[in-house]
Amino acid sequence: MNIFTGLINGMIAGATPILLAALGGTFTFYAGIFNIAMEGMMLGGAFFAVLGSYYFHSWPMGILCAILGALLMALIFIFFAVTLKTDEFVTGIALNLFALGATTYLLRQIFSVKGAFADPGIIPIPRLHIPLIKDIPFLGNILSGQNILVYITLLAVMVCAFVIFKTRFGLRLRAAGYNAASLDSSGVPNAGIRTASLLICGVLCGLAGAFLSLGYVTLFSENMSAGRGWISLAAVILVNGNPWGIALISLLFGFTDGLGLLLQQYLPSQFTSMVPYLATLVALYFYSVQARRRKA
Repeated sequence: MNIFTGLINGMIAGATPILLAALGGTFTFYAGIFNIAMEGMMLGGAFFAVLGSYYFHSWPMGILCAILGALLMALIFIFFAVTLKTDEFVTGIALNLFALGATTYLLRQIFSVKGAFADPGIIPIPRLHIPLIKDIPFLGNILSGQNILVYITLLAVMVCAFVIFKTRFGLRLRAAGYNAASLDSSGVPNAGIRTASLLICGVLCGLAGAFLSLGYVTLFSENMSAGRGWISLAAVILVNGNPWGIALISLLFGFTDGLGLLLQQYLPSQFTSMVPYLATLVALYFYSVQARRRKA
């Protein structure tokens, strides 16, 4: 039973950063932006979360710095892809490489370490123990005691679904992706909606990065996002941007992540770390098969 509970908690922890980034990617998906820069935004958020938590001795400041770091990456993307109208794919690749190089450089310059920085001065994001619920047998260990960002992520799924499908902004967001010319002719600048979607994506990717470095672990290591931004993009594509579908897909990827950690007791870690990415490839394969059948 303890192994089963641990696997579920590992699934939730593994799914949280993927889901947060994918929710941000949902906004850019509906705005008609092929956003592969979520990896760089998440990595920037993870670094600045540690920076803020360490120097301010406060996890809320860590989260705030993570959001600001990811927003900085988002603003760079906005400048090139929206203002200068450069190719989104090339811009995203460049931003991901820039984030990797910049965080590695800053890690070595600020903390004078290579590889990873871990210190007791880094204040982690606490877990939330819910009264009464925590005393429920079995379920109490799952529903209570999770990281605060896990509960924020659950709330974010509901808010994103409401904003995208039930609000005027959501209607304009979808119009920006479906028919930008019609949106412009109605008096709503398409560029403004695209910019707003990228800023929202930056905030959510910043939260994902903060969870990685202050929730999942309490440290920053070079390239610690480790392809999670790409997995988030795959999750968005697989369900065509449906927030509830993204939540389920993220849990699936989180399960494979937790399963990989569990299997490290029996298999080499190099093999088990491949499990989430293999699951991504399998999911994309079945998606492509279904897409071809629908076209046929």
